[in-house]
Order: sequence, then C-alpha cells, then structure tokens
Amino acid sequence: MPRIDASKLNLEETVVQVSRVAKVVKGGRRFSIRALVVVGDRNGHVGSGFGKAGEYTEAIRKGVEDAKKHLIEVPLSGTTIPFMITTRFGASEVMLKPAAPGTGVIAGGAVRAVMEAAGVRDILTKTLGSTNKSNTVHACLKALRELRSPEEEAARRGKTVAEVVGKKRAQQIAEANATAAEQAAAARAAREEEARESRAVSRRSFGERRGGGTAGERSERGERRGGGERRGGGRGRQ
Repeated sequence: MPRIDASKLNLEETVVQVSRVAKVVKGGRRFSIRALVVVGDRNGHVGSGFGKAGEYTEAIRKGVEDAKKHLIEVPLSGTTIPFMITTRFGASEVMLKPAAPGTGVIAGGAVRAVMEAAGVRDILTKTLGSTNKSNTVHACLKALRELRSPEEEAARRGKTVAEVVGKKRAQQIAEANATAAEQAAAARAAREEEARESRAVSRRSFGERRGGGTAGERSERGERRGGGERRGGGRGRQ
C-alpha cells in the first residue's frame, strides 16, 4: 500500500496515553516519557504512533510524526463502516459494528479516539480480552485496514454496486455518502472558523500585552502625555 502524504491532509492529533517508563542500566534507572498518539483528518484517514523522549511535549511531537508515517485510508459508508468486523492484536480483540445515523460513537477511550479521528460518527464497538491501550488501538486499526467499500468490492468482482448489495441498499449507500459529505464539509468549516477566531483572540491579547492595554486606554494615555508636553512647553516660553 503506498504511503499517504500527510502534508496534504488537515490532521488533528489525540493523545491516547502518556506514561513514564524506565530503562535499567548499570548506573541505575533512566526515566523517559512514552506517548501513544492518534492522528486523523476526520474524513477517512487515521494513523497511530509512539513517541519517547525526556519531556512530555517532545514525546508527543515524536508520536505525531510517527503516526503521520503510518496513515491508512478507511472506507466509510456514510457516517459508519460498511460491515461488521472482529480482529485481534496480541491479547486484545475489538469488534466493530455498523450503526444507524444518530447512534453516535459507542466506544471506550482508545477505540473512540481512533473512530473519531477516522471520521466515523455512528458505530457500536466492544473491546474483548486485554484492555491494553496500545494493543486495542492496533487491533482497531487492523480492523479498519481490512474493511472494503461496496465500490471496491464491486470493482474487484467486475460488477456494479447494485448487483453486489441490491438496488435498494445501493441507493441508501449513495444517499448516506452524500449526507456524510455535507456534514463533513460543515464540520470542517466550523473547525476552521473556530481556529480563526482563536488565532484572532490570541493576536489581540498579545497586542494588548505588548501595548500595555486596549486601544482606548492607549489613546487616553497618549492624550494625557500630549497635554503634559504642551503645558510644559508653555511654561518654558514664559
């Protein structure tokens, strides 16, 4: 599978787990921070990665860079997945089941982070076996990697989508995909607007701190300063 170019995607990061680990050496124990991070564009692309460093921020940064190198494309069927699937990674087993629109993401912390990053908004999940977050995330990604969309399966068989799933189901899938695309575009616009507002607020607050107050306060101080200079000049001429 060719590597997905992360620079062309608007990725968001989610820190699933941050823990302190130790390496035993001859002189004692060396402590470091390990971070498990999930990144995704909430539109069918998701990946996970590990980062280890002496500081939290550096470990998270390394985790994000590692996750961007392991992005996968998830075939979505509207706001959910095409079919039910169960996969195992290590001692962890994850079951993913499609859900009707409006159900929401019924999942635990690790699986929820992956589903939300991938853009799945309606799904039923169950974690079986070990609840280790690393194994759970890898099992979830393995399940998403094994999914195939109706269009891909129809192309593989040399048939149309209606011939594979039926005319009624094909129409439902098309409508669900159109609705999901509209919702994704609206959500993306809302996130971009929120980001612009937060940047504008931060710039205003930085300008106020640098200028020592708001524009009105600065102008009032300038008028008082100008009045004092004029009064001083008048006394000098007398």
